[in-house]
Amino acid sequence: MMIIITYDVSTVTAAGRKRLRRVAKVCESIGQRVQNSVFECRIDQMQLEILERRLLGEIELKEDSLRLYRLTEPVDLHIKEYGKFHAVDFEGALVI
Repeated sequence: MMIIITYDVSTVTAAGRKRLRRVAKVCESIGQRVQNSVFECRIDQMQLEILERRLLGEIELKEDSLRLYRLTEPVDLHIKEYGKFHAVDFEGALVI
């Protein structure tokens, strides 16, 4: 399944800036960054549950926000890209 993760972490304090880095590292470990606080992840249900637990363990619910969107298949009907960044096609051929 394709998951889109978006987050907004309060960076007013040093602790908030640390949280922001930790949230980004969790997201980078499983997906690809498509914008500053937006990641795409192709994961299964078990990975989603683990990811959600890890992210909820990092954010401060009273200060930050976290959204996870599950895109329905086929995802190519739901995603349009414009501009210089083009996401990696996880289903396509790997060229080295």
